[in-house]
Amino acid sequence: MRRCGYCDFNTYTARDLGGGASRGNYATMVIEEMRIVKRWQLEHGIHEPAASTVFFGGGTPTILPANDLNRMLAAVRDIWGIEDGAEITTEANPDTVDADYIAALADGGFTRVSFGMQSAVPHVLRTLDRTHTPANVEAGVRAAERAGMRSSVDLIYGAPGESLDDWRASVQTAIDLGVNHVSAYALTVEPTTKMGRQIAAGTLPKPDDDDEASKYEIADDLLTAAGLEWYEVSNWAKPGYESRHNLGYWKNVDWAGIGPGAHSHYNARPNIPDMKALRSWDIAHPRLWGTAISEGRVPWAGSEEITPAENLEELIMLGLRIREGLDLTMLNRVAQTSVTYKDVQPMIDEGLITMEHDRIVPTRRGRLLNDTVIEHCFALVGV
Repeated sequence: MRRCGYCDFNTYTARDLGGGASRGNYATMVIEEMRIVKRWQLEHGIHEPAASTVFFGGGTPTILPANDLNRMLAAVRDIWGIEDGAEITTEANPDTVDADYIAALADGGFTRVSFGMQSAVPHVLRTLDRTHTPANVEAGVRAAERAGMRSSVDLIYGAPGESLDDWRASVQTAIDLGVNHVSAYALTVEPTTKMGRQIAAGTLPKPDDDDEASKYEIADDLLTAAGLEWYEVSNWAKPGYESRHNLGYWKNVDWAGIGPGAHSHYNARPNIPDMKALRSWDIAHPRLWGTAISEGRVPWAGSEEITPAENLEELIMLGLRIREGLDLTMLNRVAQTSVTYKDVQPMIDEGLITMEHDRIVPTRRGRLLNDTVIEHCFALVGV
């Protein structure tokens, strides 16, 4: 297993892991963190309902044996409970799963697999340092179908050397797979990655904003024509197949992040006066994370209270990413303002938003200029 050239995930080699957090005992450590976090929740009066979604991601969880993923899922069920009909997803590198692996996940209770397809064009995959082939992706999707699971594919646009026709071919290939959900993300180049260093050295060209905008429009046109509707800036799905887990993030629900570098979010509790909205993040290095768990400590590297001003900013930023839109009534209540249709009319005139049932919904132009729409809304409420 190797790290892709653009990847900035929290990844380590087996030698980096050290004692206490090896691949072999990773699931056991994760399960112990769940118990510690549950204890912390109860000590702070936080009684969470059964999980409505569970998501294994942040890299390549399928590098672990399927039984390890199933053990971790079973622990979620034992510790918090999982509601009937919950959405249970794992991300998967197409190189790391086969039909038997996927069948084992289905037997363990998984309902959905998100495949890291990225591209269907060989030279683009090489640029991204991806080793799978389009055939691997199709084999995974078909195996998931046979196991009765939903499939999604992730695509990345804007890779150096990717033409508009290359991108069009990748989107069409994803559509032809028959999946009910597609995520398409603009390539983000971090300076510390292999690709970031290549771009800094001039051996690869820097992604171009206009090129990426054109590719977003191509994706939106093709996916919409195929019956997949956008429900979040970077996500399209057939009606009823939206990722509930994704939407949970955009709607700022509570979630517990488990594992090195994972983030958690807890909303304020009116019945717990001292419980403010909270964000926390786990220790990033697996060895130090494992040490904290072995000592019985919640393995947080840090946490912060989310102030009312920050909560308002997040309400605006997250609401403007989803098809459901930003609720104007809620915005006025939280901001203690009285923004009206007249106030947002300039954005309507610029073709950035529409108003639907008292909600500010970004148009495609507004999605491409999402930061501009956010800044306008910030100005309206004085943040």
